Amino acid sequence: MTNFSELNISESTLRSVKRMGFEEATPIQEGTIRFAIEGRDVLGQAQTGTGKTAAFGIPLIEKIDPKNPNIQALVIAPTRELAIQVSEELYKVGYDKRVKLLSVYGGQEIGRQIRALKNKPQIIVGTPGRILDHINRRTLKLEDVQTLVLDEADEMLNMGFIDDINSILENVPAERQTLLFSATMPPAIRKIAETFMRDPEIVKIKAKELTVDNIDQYFVKAAEREKFDVLSRLLNVHQPELAIIFGRTKRRVDELAQALSIRGYLAEGIHGDLSQAKRISVLRQFKENKIDILVATDVAARGLDISGVTHVYNFDIPQDPESYVHRIGRTGRAGKSGLAVTFVTPREMGYLRIVEETTKKRMTPLRPPTNDEALVGQQRLAIETLEGLIANNNLGDYRTLATEVLENHDAIDVVAAALRSLTKEPDDTPVTITEERPLPMRRERSGGGGGRGGDRNGRNRSGGGRSFGGNRREGSGGDRRNSGGRREGGRREGGARREGGQGRSRAPRRHED
Repeated sequence: MTNFSELNISESTLRSVKRMGFEEATPIQEGTIRFAIEGRDVLGQAQTGTGKTAAFGIPLIEKIDPKNPNIQALVIAPTRELAIQVSEELYKVGYDKRVKLLSVYGGQEIGRQIRALKNKPQIIVGTPGRILDHINRRTLKLEDVQTLVLDEADEMLNMGFIDDINSILENVPAERQTLLFSATMPPAIRKIAETFMRDPEIVKIKAKELTVDNIDQYFVKAAEREKFDVLSRLLNVHQPELAIIFGRTKRRVDELAQALSIRGYLAEGIHGDLSQAKRISVLRQFKENKIDILVATDVAARGLDISGVTHVYNFDIPQDPESYVHRIGRTGRAGKSGLAVTFVTPREMGYLRIVEETTKKRMTPLRPPTNDEALVGQQRLAIETLEGLIANNNLGDYRTLATEVLENHDAIDVVAAALRSLTKEPDDTPVTITEERPLPMRRERSGGGGGRGGDRNGRNRSGGGRSFGGNRREGSGGDRRNSGGRREGGRREGGARREGGQGRSRAPRRHED
């Protein structure tokens, strides 16, 4: 790898990069920084976790003139979580240069953002809907933008923001540098590149880097009505330290989080309909290990940077393989091992096959544990807890009490009672999980070497339905509600001088998390 000091960046930026703990550039960083520093447009294909924020952030900060009070750079991200993460990263990169940065996304009264814009930020990071809101209100002046960044462009397309993107691009100068990043390169992305970029340099991360080898991947084949009880037993056996459970819809997330709490698990859910304050509270609890299980939709979890996740459970198989890669990438980080389990109904086996073709790795079938096996898992945890208390040797006056108990009871009975009190026995309390319709049955592709046709019993499946890379917007199950606007959360922005503000969503067409 190349050291950052070899990439022709300024001393102030080098100090910031070193403070962040970076020494060697990743492949996407090296390729992007070299071309971007020269003023070239860059089309980067890279997944989350490859360091692409620093890849565009370093040359972006390098170009900013801190004495120029105008907006010089615009970064567009698909979700508020990603906008927050990008803002915080840019704040760190530009710390020594004292660049003024503002992030804009929905969720709070828009007047706060308008006031912050009067403080002359030099970099704007935002979601498409909120940026367009400000353009239409004439509160965001983009005529001096020199650098435009489109982050996770394929996700913005899948969320239905192509028209907003085109409208925004029409409001920035034609003479500018454009940096576009996307995990995939569908025709629509290539069309944007052809239309709005000038002979871009292509920096591509090899497909083999999409997944990591230290994640054990399993699937459980179960009917829709059986999935929650199987999940409960798996949690009892696996005993995850921190786990994320992915559901396909907002209603699914709410019901799963409530059902897990009823069964005695420390669980909370996040999705696009929660207030930003509630999201922040839930994520803080998860990061501080005050809850063990986070239930989330794909969009709500995108851009989250959480370390220590040991298990990922796909309660619903994702509708496209890229989402699967993003989901399981939440575990197995920093060289640690991880475990991912995907639930599949019999009608959805075709989707599982496509995921395996994309990741180049077959999932191992996992037999659901029985109630007795789940109980053994809880008993094993009780033993570990009791042995830990003994090892700490901080028993003090309890020794005297123990002596009194042993005068009247057998020692084995006493230990057995202690273990039973520490054991969370399987809970069969009734819960309500609305059954979701399975994904449309896929028509199997003919030909292709080595792949398994049809389902795992060798039958050839066929069926209609939507294409595999369809829209990834969150639904709310069969009870789809229109919440009256683009949902783009609200939280304080990052920035070298943090000047925040979020605004009230205006009312149009689709959700944005």
